[in-house]
Amino acid sequence: MIERDAVSGKGTDSSSPVPKAPSQPSPLHARNEGRRAALLTGPVLPTLLKLALPTVVVLVAQTAVNIAEAYYVGFLGTDALAGVALVFPVFMLMTMMSNGGLGSGVSSAVARAVGAGRKEDADALLFHAIVLAIVVGALFSLATMWGGPHLYRALGGRGEALQAALRYSNYLFAGAIPVWIVNFQAGALRGSGNVRVPALVTLVGALVLIPLSPILIFGLGGLPRLGIAGAGIAFAVYYCGAMLFLLRYMASGRAGLRLRIVPLQRRLFADILHVGVPTAVNSVLTNLTVILVTGAVGLFGTTALAAYGIASRLDYILIPILFGLCTATLTMVGIAVGAGDIARARRIAWVASAAGVTLTGTIGLIVAAYPPLWLTLFSHDGEVLRMGTTYLRIVAPSYAALGFGFVLGFAAQGAGHVLWPFVASSLRILIAAGCGWWVVTALGAGMTGLASMVAASLIAYAAICSLIMLSRGVWPPARD
Repeated sequence: MIERDAVSGKGTDSSSPVPKAPSQPSPLHARNEGRRAALLTGPVLPTLLKLALPTVVVLVAQTAVNIAEAYYVGFLGTDALAGVALVFPVFMLMTMMSNGGLGSGVSSAVARAVGAGRKEDADALLFHAIVLAIVVGALFSLATMWGGPHLYRALGGRGEALQAALRYSNYLFAGAIPVWIVNFQAGALRGSGNVRVPALVTLVGALVLIPLSPILIFGLGGLPRLGIAGAGIAFAVYYCGAMLFLLRYMASGRAGLRLRIVPLQRRLFADILHVGVPTAVNSVLTNLTVILVTGAVGLFGTTALAAYGIASRLDYILIPILFGLCTATLTMVGIAVGAGDIARARRIAWVASAAGVTLTGTIGLIVAAYPPLWLTLFSHDGEVLRMGTTYLRIVAPSYAALGFGFVLGFAAQGAGHVLWPFVASSLRILIAAGCGWWVVTALGAGMTGLASMVAASLIAYAAICSLIMLSRGVWPPARD
């Protein structure tokens, strides 16, 4: 008895009592198509919030990990806090490059492939992302191991503060390859519209790290007191576990995307790197801005470094919170662009940027009005609080500009364009770092002058990113 393909239009053998339909979609395929249709046709704001909420919630939990770690390290003294402040910009560089830099290239490539219905390409991009993650992660580990002492010393690290930075850095970046693999795979999942699993992985990480970090820092039972190195070890242990889980999950096919070994193709690497490399350069510029500003603060001494490290940590914590909104924006814009619906993609960008302004602007105004609400979580040193308050009262009101520009940058990445975000990041580093160093070294300005340059850089960043919405290159008019 021979079955014919239902799509061909030919019937089955008449002797068959129940004709089979080999072309009927599987439940997994139907679910994937339903997810794609919802992203292409659902109301923008509810769909955006539904996609962003799981990531935002767990990234808030991850933010709690960062706050808790700084809280624990605070018990080790000002030198330990200063050591973490020296390493933190480099740590965030890795996080931003693997999530929002090259990771955005992975998300954008997968989203556009899904939107265009290129399922095989979407699956193949997973393996290409892992190969890329191994290469870049290894380079990052080697660079921090060899260059860390020179960098932290150049940023003003001296004595015990420098030694604390080196201990923390060596253990933290030993797990760089797992970090890159986890973040690339999570980016691919978010690009396909699957936000639940990356969110759960991050939430489990928070639940593991919050108790594990102090156990390793201070010791418990038979475990020795590892000091600041314990925080780095806890981080590496979590990411190794998360990497093994995600690789197994993606290989099972339950994710909607399936990980398998495929022949490497230049065009798929190019699809990732077309967006990923310029976006990674933006991440480098963003973190270089903070590194150079940290160096300028280092001219004021260890106490100023500790104050700036605590105050500017809020700047960075806003970015993971924004990341949930931004990845949802990138996914929705990428899928809409892949499907050819440019008008919807542009509307998504407007709605998302308004949400970003509301989120970061509210946080900024609260902290600017009462800086001790944040600062006293980490230190009660009078001079640290005074300098931290000066920074936050000037910089925090400009957080709304950060939210606006950051979201629009991700919208442009989803559309496959990165020029304006690159220009904006370049201007930001010129003002914050270039002008910041000038006002400190040439004019003798203190924390007030430096913070003013940082605030001005965020406003200029948002102004340039606003040009994204006017660009016909990013949003080409529909063709008849």
